[in-house]
This record gives sequence, structure tokens and C-alpha cells, in this order.
Amino acid sequence: MKKSYQKLNTGIKFWAEEDRPREKLLLKGKLSLSDAELLAILIGSGSREETAVSLSQKILQSQENSLHQLGKSSVSDLQQFKGIGEAKAISIVAAMELGRRRQLSPIKDKPQIRSSKDAYQVLAPIISDLPHEEFWILLLNRANKVIGRERVSIGGVAGTVVDAKIIFRKALSSLACGIILCHNHPSGSLHPSQADLDITQKLKKAGQNLEINVLDHLIISEMGYFSFADEGKL
Repeated sequence: MKKSYQKLNTGIKFWAEEDRPREKLLLKGKLSLSDAELLAILIGSGSREETAVSLSQKILQSQENSLHQLGKSSVSDLQQFKGIGEAKAISIVAAMELGRRRQLSPIKDKPQIRSSKDAYQVLAPIISDLPHEEFWILLLNRANKVIGRERVSIGGVAGTVVDAKIIFRKALSSLACGIILCHNHPSGSLHPSQADLDITQKLKKAGQNLEINVLDHLIISEMGYFSFADEGKL
């Protein structure tokens, strides 16, 4: 006797239309979707045992529901999940990288920097979750509005080399009146090293000679940020 099996109607196509991620985006807009629902749109389908949304939730839970953590995942890391093959893993990695690069695009609205938090919000999306150290500067006009952000150097896990000539060449060519220094600590530590303290004072003095104010130096990690100006170390 031939056995027959009834397929469970648990896939997204059997949901109410307003609950499907793609349809929900069209009907209610992208802001109405959760991170898991957005990720589900990327991967398209789940496995026989679970929907794309539940699979996406599982992936995010493995990353402590942090998109920063997800952005560090490799293709092989993502392929550890049942239902995620090479093509889907590549789609996720590409989307996360595209989001990161979006933050690198030129600043057009010229936000005004009134506090260390303002500077942090401009720079954190770029460097907070990098696996290596980078040194950046924010270029400001006389009204402390951002007219540019420039990467000065790329290093390894333990540090990066900073050249004062490169920093102030960029500042002078942009006609900047002030700059904010910034680098990340891949270790997560927000404690400034002696080298951090020394380079800050060196660049502050160099800026005074060129009439370019060094307004702050931020150390950024996934734990937050440390402001030299706020802590009286500038």
C-alpha cells in the first residue's frame, strides 16, 4: 500500500499576506520589518523544517541579535546553518558589506558636532566592528559642521601608524578649521594607551602651529567610546 504524506502548510506563502516579509514591506514600508524579516527577504526561503523568518531569527540569536556581529560572519560561518547554502551566505555577506560601505559615502548634510556623542555617531558605523585598527579624522568648518571624514591609516589588531603630515595635509586641502581624531580598538577596550596619549598631544601641538584645532580624539569599540576631551586628556 502506497503511503501518502500531507505537507504542512507552514511556509511563508501560506501566511496571511500582511505577515509575509516582502508583502509587508510593500504594504507597510521597510521600517515596519524586524531585522529577522529583512534577513528573511535576503535568503528567500528556509528549509523543510522552518521558514525563512525562523531561520533568520536563529542566525541573529547566534550573533546575540547584533547586526555588528552578523557583519563579521564569513560565508563559511553562515553555511553552518541548515538551509543556508553558499549562494544565500554570499547574499548576506554582500548585503552587510554594502551597508557598511554606505556609511563611507560622502557626507552631504554636514551635521554639526556639538558633543563627543555627535562625533561618535558619525564615525561608529564605519569602524566600531572592524577586526583591525584604523585611524580616521573628521574635518570641520568654523561652525563645527562636518565637511569630510578621511581614513588616515590601516593597521593590524594591535595598532596602526599615524603620520601627522598626512593628517594635516588632508585638513589643509579641505580648508578645515578643526579636526577630530578617531581610531578603533578591535579588542573592545576603551582605555587609551600611552601611545594614544602621546600622539594626541603631538597632533594637538602641530595643529596649533597651523591654526587647525584638534577638538577631540575618540577611541571607539563595540563597547562604546572614550573621549579625550570629555575626560580632560586633550
